[in-house]
Amino acid sequence: MTDLALPTAASAERTAAPAVAHRPRRSLAYLQAAPLALVFLVFLVIPLVLTGIVSLWEYNEYEIIPALTLQNYVDVFDGCLSADLCTTLRTYLSTVKFVALTLAITLPLGFAIAYFLAFHIRSGTVRMGLFLLCTIPFWTSNVIRMISWIPLLGRNGLINDTLRALGLIRQPIDGLLYSDFAVVLAFVHLDTVFMIVPIFNSLARIDRRLIEAARDGGASGAQILWNVILPLAKPGIAIGTIFVTTLVMGDFVTVGVMGGQQIASVGKVIQVQMAYLQFPAAAANAMVLLAAVLLMILGLTRMIDLRREL
Repeated sequence: MTDLALPTAASAERTAAPAVAHRPRRSLAYLQAAPLALVFLVFLVIPLVLTGIVSLWEYNEYEIIPALTLQNYVDVFDGCLSADLCTTLRTYLSTVKFVALTLAITLPLGFAIAYFLAFHIRSGTVRMGLFLLCTIPFWTSNVIRMISWIPLLGRNGLINDTLRALGLIRQPIDGLLYSDFAVVLAFVHLDTVFMIVPIFNSLARIDRRLIEAARDGGASGAQILWNVILPLAKPGIAIGTIFVTTLVMGDFVTVGVMGGQQIASVGKVIQVQMAYLQFPAAAANAMVLLAAVLLMILGLTRMIDLRREL
């Protein structure tokens, strides 16, 4: 019977050396992540916690009372158990309608623009110039960009005047401004770039040899688009959808300006409550909105594993 060799001091030191070497690297990684974690804590976690606390406080016409209550959440869902739709559900349905309409336009439009930039523009300088062209509207305020539509869409605006001059209409079209159409048009104008950029990033990473192999295999352009490009562009499509969804769900300026203060949205309800100093009620609505947006994002991430794809 052979004797089992006992570990010597040298072998023990060699075994412990990698573990000791990893400690400085791990500490360095934590140190590098600390500034971003601090920013995340100060500007996201703490405000959310404070909003959640305020949503549980009582209030009246004159003051906010730091006493815990669930009445604010009860008021949010007041009447939602009855046969008729409550105000909250009608407001959320109106907001989700704007989300769906905006996505229905920005997704194909953003994909088409990103596809053109990724596969048809060979020059990096030209591509960068076109990207800058897409970002030019962001050089001005959102309100200014929305107000710029009023001379075009108003009763005496350019579109109505042109249609009357051509004899296509006799009376001005009232639905062009201060309507659902105007709100969706403004959302498309403001948010399409948030769909273009992530989709372009996904398309730019596609190995062109895959497309050449599919073309050599006899695949048509439509088949390459459906079976090769679209599956590989799913991460960008999902990220762009998340961007547009969150922007539209929380927006109140666009709905107020382009809707003529007549169209309801969740963000508009919160803005009105804050204007009347009903901060606990506004905080409760904000927490419900946050939960709804997170559920929508969770549904999108269930469709595609972004961590694995990216």
